[in-house]
Amino acid sequence: MGELRPLGEDLNSASRALAEALRELFESLHVSVRRYAARRRLDPGSVSRYLNGTRLPPWQVISDLFTDVAEHRGTAVTTEAIELVRGLYGSAVDAASSPKHAVEILEQQLADADHVSRRSSVRGDVLGDALLDRTQRIADLETRLSQLEADRIAEQRRADALAEAHPDVYGLVQERNALQREVERLGAALQEAQAQRAAAEGRCDLLERQLDAIEKATTAVLPAGQQSMPKILVVDDQPDNLLAMTAVLATLEQELVTVSSGREALKALLDHDDFAVIIMDVQMPEMDGYETCAHIKRRPRTRDVPIIFLTAMGTESEHSARGYAAGAVDYISKPFDPWALRAKVAVFTSIYLERHSQ
Repeated sequence: MGELRPLGEDLNSASRALAEALRELFESLHVSVRRYAARRRLDPGSVSRYLNGTRLPPWQVISDLFTDVAEHRGTAVTTEAIELVRGLYGSAVDAASSPKHAVEILEQQLADADHVSRRSSVRGDVLGDALLDRTQRIADLETRLSQLEADRIAEQRRADALAEAHPDVYGLVQERNALQREVERLGAALQEAQAQRAAAEGRCDLLERQLDAIEKATTAVLPAGQQSMPKILVVDDQPDNLLAMTAVLATLEQELVTVSSGREALKALLDHDDFAVIIMDVQMPEMDGYETCAHIKRRPRTRDVPIIFLTAMGTESEHSARGYAAGAVDYISKPFDPWALRAKVAVFTSIYLERHSQ
């Protein structure tokens, strides 16, 4: 596993071109595959398959490789080189796109969401038990304090003696107050865990529906005579990206409304009220995707329209967490899988039709 394996057999031209570019970058580091995998805490077999073209690496792996090459050379990798590899990567993703590949992506997303849900559930149980214990202890202390207070009221003449007989009254009050503060903290933590679990369960349900959409290889289509198909709003400040999105979603046979800024998106939502989903870029001038999403969610008329963030910023937890906190239902990194995106849009279209047919 220390040396590079030969390029895989029967590679398509896009995968071969990407693999050759990655091998050239890797060989400039002058380290073995096993040593590099250990450095980046990766599986050596996976790294070897990334470099011989038989497996498409996540973009983060390629980004880390650029960082390591820059550190080894002592100079930054040029923007031209990065854009060249990004183009090769996008071509390889498009060439590898298939229902099977999209299923693998969505199944991984489903596994991640299920993990969050199970972790939140366990945390909720632990917090619930702790909350119950503290509540019971407070009730016990309240009873004891009430008894002591009743004794004080009934026997004013013996107040001094009572204070001497029960020197722990002040300590009990302090303990009660401390426990009350802890109960408030645990209650807030429990609500947070329950909300996180509910959000993760919702994502699990959506991902399962999206997997079904790909496996059936169909999209939601209304029978003749029923209500018309809802629109799709695409927001991106790059004309090339809007053109690519139009090509990917054209097979859904729905009207696409494309705009190039957050302000234009808000205006489009005022002009139309039949959008099934909004696909929005994050990095835009003047008003970015997060700010635009916040405006949409503040309006009663548009707060229920689902928003999918589509961005080149990556899927690191801080980016995706900010996207979900802003109100998005999904967060997809570029380059994206066309099958997976179409499945997500088809499911939200189906949900829109179900709600408006009632």
